[in-house]
Amino acid sequence: MSSQPEDILEITFDDAVLELAPRAGGRLMTWRVGGEPVIFWPAAPDWSNFVKIRGGNPLLFPFLGRHFVDGEIGKWRDPEGVVHELPMHGFARNLPFEHRKDADGHGVRMTLVDNDFTRQGYPFAFRFEAAYRLVDAVTLDVELTTSNPGEVPLPYYAGHHFYFALPHDQRGISSLELPRTETRRQRDDGSISDPEAGAARYALDDASILDRFHCFSGPSDHPVRLVTPGLKRMVNFDLHRPGSVPWYAVTTWTEAPTSDFYCIEPWVGLPDAIHNGCGLRWLAPGKTETAALRLSISPVA
Repeated sequence: MSSQPEDILEITFDDAVLELAPRAGGRLMTWRVGGEPVIFWPAAPDWSNFVKIRGGNPLLFPFLGRHFVDGEIGKWRDPEGVVHELPMHGFARNLPFEHRKDADGHGVRMTLVDNDFTRQGYPFAFRFEAAYRLVDAVTLDVELTTSNPGEVPLPYYAGHHFYFALPHDQRGISSLELPRTETRRQRDDGSISDPEAGAARYALDDASILDRFHCFSGPSDHPVRLVTPGLKRMVNFDLHRPGSVPWYAVTTWTEAPTSDFYCIEPWVGLPDAIHNGCGLRWLAPGKTETAALRLSISPVA
């Protein structure tokens, strides 16, 4: 799979375009508005190891981040004390999804269900769906829907890993605006640090927010905003969609000082939630729930 997969989907609305690779982890590759990338995708991705491509939006399910048992990464312990192996960020981003376009061509729904492979490290029946829909030329709705067709409660905490396009030399003039939050991080042993009061705004060249969880700590009408004056736009995150389960945090990260992307990642829970409980969801048999958000672009002077 060194060359680009043949089944790349293109979803359009006026001059907005989504490109997705359902068979490569259900990956949203890019979102372009007016020909300009909002979601970053590298010029020469290595499709032979697509899970390592820095770009798009890898889907994090059934668990996100790092989980540990006795200091060993990639393991988790169930309530009966049985230890299972599961890779960081789960397995969804590695696996092929089935897909169905919306009838009007403006959206797509991609689906992953349990199989012999997934049950090795996550012994549950599930149905996980990722839906993207262009509402208009500047608005994108995204839903992660989890269903439990099994007979026992289903533990999960899903999330996104959006790579937003941002030239690295513009970080200093770009910022993240937040409602009331508390910041936390994951220590080397997997534990989560105590909460500290978060700020309302951070410049994106602030190294202190790399790998930081901005946990929502109270009701607020202020949205999350990625403000990029050099690109003359801001990305607004509506994380209070009707009927959605609550988002626990957004995480901030980038790879290197010269990376032309910055990741703002809405998460349902925190890493190692299967053990620490921070955002861990137990979905009852026969139930379905959705984590929904809306991204919209608006101009900034």
